[in-house]
Amino acid sequence: MSEPFSGDPLVTSESDSDPASALRGAPDHDDAALAPPQFTVDGEASERDWPLITRAELDRVLAGYPRVGALASLSWHSPRPFSAAVLATTEAGAGVFVKRHHRSLRDVAGLEEEHRFIAHLRDHGVPVAEVLTDTHGHTASTHGDWTYELHAASPGVDTYRGVMSWKPFFHASHAAAAGRMLATLHRAAAGFDAPARELKPLLTSFRVLSSPDLSGALDAWVAAQPRLARALEGRAWRDDVERVIGPFHRALVPWLDTLAPLWTHGDWHASNLLWTDDAAGARVATVLDFGLADRSCAVLDIATAIERNMVDWLAPAGARRIEFEHLNALLDGYESVLPLSGDAYRALVALLPVAHAEFALSEVEYFNGILSSPVGTEAAYDGYLIGHAQWFAGTDGQRLLDAIRARRPRG
Repeated sequence: MSEPFSGDPLVTSESDSDPASALRGAPDHDDAALAPPQFTVDGEASERDWPLITRAELDRVLAGYPRVGALASLSWHSPRPFSAAVLATTEAGAGVFVKRHHRSLRDVAGLEEEHRFIAHLRDHGVPVAEVLTDTHGHTASTHGDWTYELHAASPGVDTYRGVMSWKPFFHASHAAAAGRMLATLHRAAAGFDAPARELKPLLTSFRVLSSPDLSGALDAWVAAQPRLARALEGRAWRDDVERVIGPFHRALVPWLDTLAPLWTHGDWHASNLLWTDDAAGARVATVLDFGLADRSCAVLDIATAIERNMVDWLAPAGARRIEFEHLNALLDGYESVLPLSGDAYRALVALLPVAHAEFALSEVEYFNGILSSPVGTEAAYDGYLIGHAQWFAGTDGQRLLDAIRARRPRG
């Protein structure tokens, strides 16, 4: 580990026990005008969970990447949560995307798990961002309590830059293009045989739902994550999961053996794709953001894509639009590359209502144990973990599942 930066947002040894201390005393940023409001669980907020990356900070990070060049300018700070990220240009004319994580979320080893998957996909024809290597041959670096990764600026138009997850595609043709690229990614991922990632917060994992023993797997998974266990104290979480998640999981159990393990993207939303242009008919130019990627299965990744893009979860409960045309376009696009079997469709119907469960619980840990945010914790537990599953048990959720049931396997 290198020495902490003298101007870093966080250099204190207490950060492991109180990661939210990263937010206190953060320096003012000289390019705040380049920072849109942060996306939150219920909209946008001017106050950020993680301090913006500063020019001085970038100067020191880029010193470890001499081939990239020194910093010339910043152009945009990402509004997305869980980390801080910025687009910059170097004096050599290179565009770079720099992402900074608190070490309680990602360390060098954890990021390099992700980067090996990206490299495999790149070698097998998937258009992904190039991850840059520092002078020590690593694709991530640690400074104080922060972990950094650098990506070369990628080709394509950031059409959905200002769009939050849980908002739909602009065009059905975009959904079809996203479906084709998702299948292309899954086909390329089939040869990547690495084990699941080290257990960390904020992964789209399949470690609990993949077990026929939901309660036993859940107990073991929670016990292995002390921050999550503390976050759940005082809640009847076992009863809640059994009541709301359990019925859907029991419908999934007969299909578990049909789900081949596969490394997947884990966050397939329109905003994690760059496009050839802004218009209808645009194609996917680059796939971005593998931060939630893990070893799961293709059907979970498809379910996540549906959950992220086909329901306007941010609208009031009685006004949530379901994008049925986009749903069929996404699945048609996927099947134009990789046809889905009848078993895959039956597994998808069973898994979709609970596909979010492990990630939602991980968000409970994040908001409670890392950000110390009661509002975020309640939103992750009541609104996300419980609320989304309950929606699928209602009339609108069943309409969505019926639309998937009505599809017939190709071939």
